[in-house]
Amino acid sequence: MASGEAKNSKANASGEAKNSKANASGEAKNSKANASGEAKNSKANASGRAKKKEVKKETGLGLTNSKDENFGEWYSEVVVNAELIEYYDISGCYILRPWAMSIWEIMQAFFDAEIKKMDIQNCYFPLFVSPGVLQKEKDHVEGFAPEVAWVTKSGESDLEVPIAIRPTSETVMYPYYSKWIRGHRDLPLKLNQWCNVVRWEFSNPTPFIRSREFLWQEGHTAFATKTEADAEVLDILELYRRIYEEFLAIPVIKGRKSEHEKFAGGLYTTSVEAFIPNNGRGIQGATSHCLGQNFAKMFEINFENEKGEKGMVWQNSWAYSTRTIGVMVMVHGDNKGLVLPPKVASHQVIVIPVPYKDADTKGIFDACAATVDTLSKAGIRAKADFRDNYSPGWKYSHWEMKGVPLRIEIGPKDLANNQVRAVRRDNSAK
Repeated sequence: MASGEAKNSKANASGEAKNSKANASGEAKNSKANASGEAKNSKANASGRAKKKEVKKETGLGLTNSKDENFGEWYSEVVVNAELIEYYDISGCYILRPWAMSIWEIMQAFFDAEIKKMDIQNCYFPLFVSPGVLQKEKDHVEGFAPEVAWVTKSGESDLEVPIAIRPTSETVMYPYYSKWIRGHRDLPLKLNQWCNVVRWEFSNPTPFIRSREFLWQEGHTAFATKTEADAEVLDILELYRRIYEEFLAIPVIKGRKSEHEKFAGGLYTTSVEAFIPNNGRGIQGATSHCLGQNFAKMFEINFENEKGEKGMVWQNSWAYSTRTIGVMVMVHGDNKGLVLPPKVASHQVIVIPVPYKDADTKGIFDACAATVDTLSKAGIRAKADFRDNYSPGWKYSHWEMKGVPLRIEIGPKDLANNQVRAVRRDNSAK
C-alpha cells in the first residue's frame, strides 16, 4: 500500500509537473500572441491615425502647397481648385470658368456705367490687322513686334499677305478716326471696346497675370486740346483705383511711368500699381496713356477748329484686364483657397443645412430657403447648398476654397432657437 501510494504520489507529481509545464508553455504562447496582437493593433492604430490626419489635411485644406512656403505652386493650385480657370491644351491659354467670369462681369458693369457717364460709347473693331497698318507707327510696332501672332495660312494655302492678330487696337482703330474726324464738331471722339487681345511671345505664362490671350477693355479717345486729354487720363486712372480699392479691396498707388516704361509710341503713361506681399514685388494693375499727337501725325487725324485753322487731335488710350483677378487671388488668398471681397463675389453668402439623424430635415431646409429669400430681398447675393450627396463638412471646405465671404449654417438647435451660425471666410470668426 505504501508502494502504491508512492507510485500514485510520483504519478501525481509527474502529472502536475507536466501540467505545470504545459500551462507555463500555454501562458507563454498566449503572452507572446497577446503581445504580438497588441503590437499589431498599436501599429494599425498609429497607421490609422496617420491616415486620418492625411485625409483631414487633404480634404480640409484642399491644397498641397503653402502660400508662404511655395507661392508660385500655391497660386497655380488655387486658381484651378477654386474653379476660376482650367488649363487648355495650348500653352499660355486658359479657360475662364463661370466663377472667374462672374467677377469680371461685376467689375465690367461698374466700369461700363462710369465711362458712359463720361459720354464714352462702346464699339467693336475686328481682331485682325493688316501688316501695312500695323507697321505705320514705327516705335509702336517695335514695342509689340515680338508678341504679335500672325495668320499665314487658309486651309492648306498660304495667304498672299499675312494678317496680324491684334496685340492692342491703336493701329486697328485710328485709320477710321482719320475718316470720321473732319472738324471741331466731330470732337471729342470717345470710344471703348470690350474684347480679347493676343500677345504671343513670352516665357513662364501665369494664369490671369501673363497669358497669350486675355480679356480687357480698351478706350481710345481724341480731343481738340491737350488740356482735355490730360484731364481724362487722370479721370480714368481714378476709376482704375476704385476698381482695385473699392471692389477688390487692394490698395494701389497712382503714378507716372518712366520714359523707358511708357507705352510704345505714347507721350506719357500713368498706372495704378499694387504690391504682392508674398513675393515682395509690385505689379502693374492698369494703365492710362496720353498718346499726344504722334498717332495723329502717323494716321493723319486732323481737324479744322472754329477759326478755320487746321490742327492735329490729342489722343489717349487706357485699359485694364483680367489681370485684376490674378492680383486679387495673390493678395487675399490663403491656405484654404480663394478669399473673395464681398463686392465681387458671385455668392456673398452660402447657406448650408446641417441635418443630424432624426432631425427635422424639412424644417431645416425651409429655414435655409427662407434665409436666402430674406438676404436676396435685402440685395445680398445668397445661395443655399441643398446637395444631398455631400456632407456639411465637405461643403464647408468647398465654399471656403471658392472664397465665399460668409457661410451660414442651420442645424436642429438653430431651428429650435430661431437662430443661425455665421462664419466669416476672411478670418474664420464665428
